[in-house]
Amino acid sequence: MWPHRVRLAAGALSLAFLVTCSAPERHPRVARQARPVLHTAALRPVVVLRSAWHADEGAVRDKPVYDTGVRAVFIHHTDNPNDYDCTKDVPVMLRAMEQTHIAQGWDDIGYNFVVDKCGDVYEGRAGGIDRAVQGAHTEGFNIGTVGIAALGHFGAGQPVPQPMLRAIARIAAWKLAPGIDPLGKVRLVSSNDRSRYRRGTAVRLNAISGHRDVYETDCPGDALYAALPWIRRTAARLRKDATWPAGLAASPRRASRAEG
Repeated sequence: MWPHRVRLAAGALSLAFLVTCSAPERHPRVARQARPVLHTAALRPVVVLRSAWHADEGAVRDKPVYDTGVRAVFIHHTDNPNDYDCTKDVPVMLRAMEQTHIAQGWDDIGYNFVVDKCGDVYEGRAGGIDRAVQGAHTEGFNIGTVGIAALGHFGAGQPVPQPMLRAIARIAAWKLAPGIDPLGKVRLVSSNDRSRYRRGTAVRLNAISGHRDVYETDCPGDALYAALPWIRRTAARLRKDATWPAGLAASPRRASRAEG
């Protein structure tokens, strides 16, 4: 009987050795590196709210419409004379603009934001500056976009003030959805036949475009249109500066005059 027991023990030992040697090798799990986070709050400019420029809320004809996000920004100019005083004249100009846009059937001022030559940013259409309010600024392409209007006329030969350009770039950097590249293109679909594109037509456009890119107009003027590449680069740089490693506590730093 002993030889039999010895054979069983030897067999068990061999089996144990086989199981031990065949067990999968355990490697420590490599932790995934978290993606950096764009802190849009750090890009938020100082905005003069509607209550400060005394918008006529009683004249607004309909409630705000909200989109799920902002995929593109359209730049405009208002075609006003450029000799206004930033402190005294702008609120009066905005109230006149609101009345005109309502009379044209747009329910409220059409632009989401208006920027003056001093770089001050004003809330345009009602609904909340931190939300994706659908404007009435770019025929056929209001859905999922933001309209920024430069207060004044910026045709060929008319210099665009740097504070104005910096403020426009900051708004664009702030309002575009985190996944949108200010230097890239986006796919938008025309919502009616009054733009350059028939209803239902899908178009690839710059994430920061001029009004004339989708509508028969010279807006935002040759000088401001020529500055769009600078605005795109600046918006991209601002977003890069506001992109921090995951887990880093956000302490939004707001610019005093919307220019960073």
